[in-house]
Amino acid sequence: MSPPDHCEHFHCTSHAQGKPAYKVLIFAILITFAFALVEAVGGYLSHSLTLMSDAGHMTLDSIALGIASFGAWLAIKPPSSKHTYGFGRAEVIAAWISSLLMVLLSIGIIFEAIERFRTPHTVSGLPVMIIAVIGLLANLLIAKLLHGTEKTLNVKAALLHVIGDLLGSVAALLSGIIIYFSHWNPIDPILSIFISLLILYSSIKLLIQSLSVLMEKVPSHLTIEIIMQKILTVKNVASVHDLHIWTLSSGKVLLSAHVDIDQIENWICTLQAITALLKKEYQIEHITLQPELRDKNKSPCHCTFNVSE
Repeated sequence: MSPPDHCEHFHCTSHAQGKPAYKVLIFAILITFAFALVEAVGGYLSHSLTLMSDAGHMTLDSIALGIASFGAWLAIKPPSSKHTYGFGRAEVIAAWISSLLMVLLSIGIIFEAIERFRTPHTVSGLPVMIIAVIGLLANLLIAKLLHGTEKTLNVKAALLHVIGDLLGSVAALLSGIIIYFSHWNPIDPILSIFISLLILYSSIKLLIQSLSVLMEKVPSHLTIEIIMQKILTVKNVASVHDLHIWTLSSGKVLLSAHVDIDQIENWICTLQAITALLKKEYQIEHITLQPELRDKNKSPCHCTFNVSE
C-alpha cells in the first residue's frame, strides 16, 4: 500500500517564559549578603538567636543564590558538539545543592536553639524589631523580583531560600515584639525552631524533586503505563516497548520508544499522530521514536552489510 498523498501536519505551541533569572539573582545576592552582615552584627549585639540564625540563613543563601545564578546562566548556553542536550541540567544540579545547604543549615539552627534552652540569653527586643523590619522589606523585594523570572527548579530553590529569610525576618520581628513587651526570652529559640522546621520540610521536598530529575525518574505527573496504552490507540501501532520518559531540565520532558507497526509505508503519518498525541495530552515536546515492523516477512531486507574490524 502506498503512503497517502497527504498527512495531517501538527504544530506545537511555544510557552512564554519570564525574564532571565541570573540577572535578578545577581542583584539578590548583593542585597542578601549586605543584609546578612547587618543581621549578624545586630544579632550579636542584641544576643538574639533568631537574628543570628536568620543572618546565617542569609549568608548561606548568598552562596546558594550565587550557585543558582551560575546555574541559570549556564542553562541558557546553546548545545555544543560535546554537550548535545545543552546545559539545562546545570540548573537542576544548582537546585539540588541549594536545597541540601538549606537542610543542613536548618538542622544546625535547631540544635543551636535547643542549646539556648539550656543556657538562656537576655535578648534586646528593640534592635531586633528594627533590623527584622528592614530584613522583611528586603526579602519581599527579592521575592517579588524572583517571582517574575522563569519557573525552574533552580528558581524555586532560590525562592525557597528567600522565603526562608522572609519567615526568619517575621520570626525575628515577633520575637522582638514579645521580648520588648513581656521580657519572655524563650520565644527567641522557640520561633527559631518553628521556622527552621518549616524550611526543613520544604527543603527536603525540593531536594527529593531535584534528585529525581538527576536520576532520570519518570515525572510525577506522568504514568508510563497510561501513556503506553494511549500510543497503542494510534492506527498502525501494534505494540510499544523500551519506553523511557525523563526530565532533562525544568519543564523539558523527553520520551523515547520502540514502536512495532503493521505497515512501514504509513510510518510518517503514524509518527505524526503519536507526536501530536503526546504533545497535546502530556505536553511532551522532545520525542524520539524508532519504528519496527511487527511481521518482518512483509518487507524482507535484502541488504548486505560488510563489517570490517
